[in-house]
Amino acid sequence: MLSAFVTGLAGTELTVREAAVLRDAAPCGIILFARNVSDPEQVRRLTAAAREAVGDDILVLIDQEGGRVRRLTPPHWRELPPAAAYGVLYAEDAEGARRSAWAASRLLAQDLRAVGINTNCTPVLDVPVPGSHDIIGNRAYGTGVGQVVALARAVAEGHIAGGVLPVIKHMPGHGRATEDSHLALPLVKANRAELERTDFAAFRALADMPVAMTAHVVFEAIDPDHPASTSVRVTRDIMRTWIGFDGLLISDDLGMKALSGGMAERAAAVIAAGSDIALVCSGEIADTEAVAGAVPRLDGLSQARFARAGAVLRQHGAFDVAEAEAHLQRALHAVA
Repeated sequence: MLSAFVTGLAGTELTVREAAVLRDAAPCGIILFARNVSDPEQVRRLTAAAREAVGDDILVLIDQEGGRVRRLTPPHWRELPPAAAYGVLYAEDAEGARRSAWAASRLLAQDLRAVGINTNCTPVLDVPVPGSHDIIGNRAYGTGVGQVVALARAVAEGHIAGGVLPVIKHMPGHGRATEDSHLALPLVKANRAELERTDFAAFRALADMPVAMTAHVVFEAIDPDHPASTSVRVTRDIMRTWIGFDGLLISDDLGMKALSGGMAERAAAVIAAGSDIALVCSGEIADTEAVAGAVPRLDGLSQARFARAGAVLRQHGAFDVAEAEAHLQRALHAVA
């Protein structure tokens, strides 16, 4: 039985020790970063080695949003625009922008599957406001809920059509944060009514998606004492109830400075709050082992959600590659 965590790896090849830890700990997934990538054949070997150690059912995650957040880069992989490029197109032609977002995502899904990656941590549903930290910036599809929802859904559905799981993030919203949660704990002071009208509303509109990632952000109006990722109240009352998300819930990286305590304590906290899976990205063996010892095996509702998400991986319909390439170039030109 798989365990309720996803782990990073140290480098471009799976070491003997890493393989042994993966076999013993049985994480339900791995996540790749630039340190794990050199060329397509190498990535295929690495993902195959991880599956050999754990099993074919694991998730292989990556952050391949486009723009400044991407792990697969030219010349081996296509250039991808930031989310804001689709926002530029949307202002001119909303339906055309949605088609471009879907087509580019379908093309990306094909590229990811070709190297053994089946889960992409995108789209970003965060809705920035004036004065917020630039950690989101052009990763957002716009500043209006309707536009963000329309484009994010197109991106998510393009991935799904290609048999790749999209991960909507950062639930229930990182757009108002004035701090980068990689470096500090952001505090959002907006009242609940305003949050429901904007930040939370974007996620509610995509509550049917299979996977979501939580935010390390304190929402003072909901739970002033804990970030959303470790808050029972935010997870239960907002994510699961008001937003209505019943898919697989993954924490953001446990290594971010927004969280406190040791790695095992952080892992236990996100699981206790209601996440199905803890995410540890460092690639340090000690962190992987600490998290493995703090999380349960996947069972019950979490196992059901994992299995439901896995059904997406069996989809892989034909599409017009040349047309998709044209849509991608259109988006790239929008921010040239």
